[in-house]
Amino acid sequence: MGTFAEYSASSGALLPGFGLSLGELLKDGDMTECETGGEGLFRAGADGVLHVLTPRDRKADFIVYRDKTLCYVKSAMGHPAIYPLPEADFQGPAEAVLMDLDGTSVHSEAFWIWIIERSMGLLMENYSFRLEPEDEPHVSGHSVSEHLQYCIGKYCPERSVEEARRHYFAVTEYEMKEILRGRGKEGAFTPAPGLKEFLLELKSRGIRIGLVTSGLYEKAWPEVLSAFRTLKLGDPLELYDAVITAGQALRKGQAGTLGELAPKPHPWLYAEAARVGLGLGPESRRRIIGIEDSSAGVLSIRLAGYAAFGIGGGNIAASGAQPLVKKQFGSLTEMLPAILGAGG
Repeated sequence: MGTFAEYSASSGALLPGFGLSLGELLKDGDMTECETGGEGLFRAGADGVLHVLTPRDRKADFIVYRDKTLCYVKSAMGHPAIYPLPEADFQGPAEAVLMDLDGTSVHSEAFWIWIIERSMGLLMENYSFRLEPEDEPHVSGHSVSEHLQYCIGKYCPERSVEEARRHYFAVTEYEMKEILRGRGKEGAFTPAPGLKEFLLELKSRGIRIGLVTSGLYEKAWPEVLSAFRTLKLGDPLELYDAVITAGQALRKGQAGTLGELAPKPHPWLYAEAARVGLGLGPESRRRIIGIEDSSAGVLSIRLAGYAAFGIGGGNIAASGAQPLVKKQFGSLTEMLPAILGAGG
């Protein structure tokens, strides 16, 4: 009798956690099969490992065994982690919807990339500094420190992430105050098309809503307020049933939280939104759907044990995260029938 690896490759057997066959994962180039993974910790064909897979952006490795798949989340900050990839399915109607902020609820990625450019320009004393197009997947969806560490590694390896953070938070503090005063960069925060209709429809159906962002509170909250003011939706804390951010920034002279080492793609923000924020346990997982536009966010949802809907405009396709998405949509309102149980 052949090995499970031979069987799965030849017969279309579904790999644990993915719910897809090896052929389906590899056919569009979203995933690549590797000899080793987890920065050398795992090897295909050894110690029960059947396959080692990595997505196009190589931000994580999937270690496939006969009965489970582990996900090795890499870290630019030197603190990787290993999580099981749970089976995840969604059966509407939803009991709760967990949704991302940047790119999903509010279009602001261009603004935050501009902030990174300004911060790196100050760090390098090159005030005309601009990122290159290929940098975009590495400066969106993850934590501030991950974004800055990537830029330092490419553009000024002699500098430190701590220096870059000081510039970043000084620029961010100034720009956030300007925006809250009605000044600042024009068009920084634009509500996603259909956001108001989407939120109000969910509320009218009694579906609970959690807002989840890897952004620190000081940068995320002005975005939410700006969007709600534009849409005349009132107090965000009255509409959302839970709002989970990456917490407070750690700077000299003040306390911070664990926001820089445990954001998306780690599962903790989405897990906290559902389990602590909404009080929903594992028995509710099939009635919870997460919505994301980024690969880091999709992986975060899946590692937390929930199914994910993708929305266009982000880096899901470019990063190779498409196999982790239950279904892709062009807009929030387009996915309402699936959430309400009419097409999901």
